[in-house]
Amino acid sequence: MGRGRTLGGSAVLWALLAARVAAAFEPVSVGIAIGAVSALTGYLSYSDFYCRFAECCNEERPLNASALKLDLEEKLFGQHLATEVILKALTGFRNNKNPKKPLTLSLHGWAGTGKNFVSQIVAENLHPKGLKSNFVHLFVSTLHFPHEQQIKLYQDQLQKWIRGNVSACGNSVFIFDEMDKLHPGIIDAIKPFLDYYEQVDGISYRKAIFIFLSNAGGDLITKTTLDFWRAGRKREEIQLKDLEPVLSVGVFNNKHSGLWHSGLIDRNLIDYFIPFLPLEYRHVKMCVRAEMRARGDAVDEDVVTRVADEMTFFPKDEKIYSDKGCKTVQSRLDFQ
Repeated sequence: MGRGRTLGGSAVLWALLAARVAAAFEPVSVGIAIGAVSALTGYLSYSDFYCRFAECCNEERPLNASALKLDLEEKLFGQHLATEVILKALTGFRNNKNPKKPLTLSLHGWAGTGKNFVSQIVAENLHPKGLKSNFVHLFVSTLHFPHEQQIKLYQDQLQKWIRGNVSACGNSVFIFDEMDKLHPGIIDAIKPFLDYYEQVDGISYRKAIFIFLSNAGGDLITKTTLDFWRAGRKREEIQLKDLEPVLSVGVFNNKHSGLWHSGLIDRNLIDYFIPFLPLEYRHVKMCVRAEMRARGDAVDEDVVTRVADEMTFFPKDEKIYSDKGCKTVQSRLDFQ
């Protein structure tokens, strides 16, 4: 009797191991292995087992709003507007079981203010593997769309890529970096996917998320932020309504924004234009401390001050804002 139990347990173990190895190859082999395990155990389903060893698209996976809020508040510095709007937008979108269109966010501000970092946080909160997920797709303008004479080719490729990936996973995430370096007209190829259509060629895009990252509008954001500072008002008093209208118009009329005269703006398909404010000296120090903790180092305030002091600030007279945000903090910390 004991020997029979041992043999049965061994059979289950070997079937499980076989399935794990098979997962590295293709689903059919996995299905065979799972069938063997199911016959022995009576409770494993294909999807349950397969998704233990391979990434699966779970369109019903709820967003942990508390975790997202904590990530934004603890890891993003000096960006009260971005924290507030992104949390509100994502939570509302994911709680809506029947959205009328995909969620489209356009993040604007100078380099080093946290746009890429936020897109990483968003990706990790939507899909466990974050930017490494099969369902998160990053496009970099200078890498994926470098040649102006090939705009038509890029438009076709972009449509096929998005169509194929949304077919595989309805809540796919698409991130477009360096929008300000994207040739005008390319992004309009995805306009049908962002519009209020129930389906396009039999595919629903309503649960997908599109995020644009751009330096365009950084001058407009800085002007408003500086006006508040010169008026003796706190940056935390700046509201989205102080920046979003001028930002959307400015980007629409900017030939180097990637959204110049774009139908995405003309048709109001971008849900939020999110400004990233220029970072002050105190924010740079926050970035240094966070980087030291991420490396497992004890926070040394002398080092924090040295790194922050090495940064350059603008405007020329007031020297309030870091001209590179926190972008060079990591490399500067390497030489301390």
